[in-house]
Amino acid sequence: MLRYLAKRGITYVVMIFLTTSAGYFLAVSSLKPALLEQERIPRPTPEQVANSMRLKGLDPDLNAWERYVGWLTGIVTRWDWGRSPNGAFINAEFADRVWISTRLFLASIILTLIIGVALGVYSAARQYKFQDRVVTSYSYLAYIVPAPIAYFLVQLGAININETVGQRIFFVTGISTPGMSPGWDQFVDMLAHYAVPTIAITLVGWGSYQIAQRQYLLDNVNADFVRTARAKGLTRNQAISRHALRVSFIPVAQSIAFTIPAIFAGGFFAEKIFAWPGVGSWSIDAISLQDVNAATATLAYGSVIFALGAILADFATTLVDPRVRVQ
Repeated sequence: MLRYLAKRGITYVVMIFLTTSAGYFLAVSSLKPALLEQERIPRPTPEQVANSMRLKGLDPDLNAWERYVGWLTGIVTRWDWGRSPNGAFINAEFADRVWISTRLFLASIILTLIIGVALGVYSAARQYKFQDRVVTSYSYLAYIVPAPIAYFLVQLGAININETVGQRIFFVTGISTPGMSPGWDQFVDMLAHYAVPTIAITLVGWGSYQIAQRQYLLDNVNADFVRTARAKGLTRNQAISRHALRVSFIPVAQSIAFTIPAIFAGGFFAEKIFAWPGVGSWSIDAISLQDVNAATATLAYGSVIFALGAILADFATTLVDPRVRVQ
């Protein structure tokens, strides 16, 4: 299993490199950081703009390939991802934001997977009953509603709860209250700020897992291997939990590679709506600010998230599918 995961890991490293490199060339060809310099007051001369860009590693006289070689050399030799048009170092900005986004996405992904699979099993065990119809209907609704709209509705609901109660229970913007002293109060404040965006991402994300788990489990409930297990003396619930559930989870585990990046992409909008200074909001700002290096760094982060999701999917598949372990 370790050899299998190692081979897959090498493939994903190559994928991250190629994706990031392609993203850099795309950013260089479409983003024009010199435009921000030209809009300064007093308006600088073309020579001043060019000199400012050179100091930040964004020499406009170099072609795309030459800029790429210099950028890649800085990463390989010094782990230097360059600077933004405003002079800020990408490394420092990225280090602050990546921890904020990772904490939010990690909690949301874990809750999404657990709740989605559990509700899928729950609804499959109650096929066509009231509970099944309610849960599955919500899942389809969450699946088709655009994520930004769903996040906004959750935020609006939290605001209405605060107004109804007459005090602030949920924080709908920001990651913390300024001026909090370290300790228990700061920890509680952090959880209060995490609650609404985490709930929003989870409510939107678990629908696809619930639908998939329910369908795959129902497809295997009456399979030959389940009937064979029952013929050997197992009850229906024992046969389903020991055999059908494990088989039905294989395709769900494989889908983790795609649903985690989807949650990550939706989290970009969540950060913007809930005013979280994470990688998501930074990437959106990078496009509007013509920031080539920041846009490429966020793309690299997204590629790493996809690779981690794929590795997690491969690992989960090897645990539940003995055929993969044998191969």
